Amino acid sequence: MSFLRSLLLAALIAFAAAAPAAAQDAVYVMRHLNTPAGQADPDLLPEGQRAAEALAAWFRDERPVAIYVTDYKRTRETVAPLAARLGLTPIVYDPRDTPGLVARIRAGHGPVLVVGHSNTVPEVIAALGGTPPAQLGHEDFGDIWRVAPGGATTRMRIEGR
Repeated sequence: MSFLRSLLLAALIAFAAAAPAAAQDAVYVMRHLNTPAGQADPDLLPEGQRAAEALAAWFRDERPVAIYVTDYKRTRETVAPLAARLGLTPIVYDPRDTPGLVARIRAGHGPVLVVGHSNTVPEVIAALGGTPPAQLGHEDFGDIWRVAPGGATTRMRIEGR
């Protein structure tokens, strides 16, 4: 009986090793919306506020179960209408700790939205296994990247801007 048990255990281990790992859910990554240049922690401009309202209506089929933001007014204001609509409290993350952010995302279940900055969005997308965009400039607002399980990356725009 011990031999049969050992054989069964070996087969289960081999099956588990051959089974694909659980796929990460889709992750949406975007830069905060429109702000004036040259200010340390500005509020969104009126066009950024309009885009934030459009973002609230943008997610239809794949609604985030969590929203991650940095501790800046512009990221919190970007997601405020969406978070209110979905009944979510944004989770503050440290933009200097991309590995920690990715670990938190992968530990959860369901699609998430990450809102960062021009200098952090490419790094976050790459850390998720996606294809990062070229460096973003100040005027680059309104794009959102969907990083699918397996790393396929799709760039989209928030309409209503």
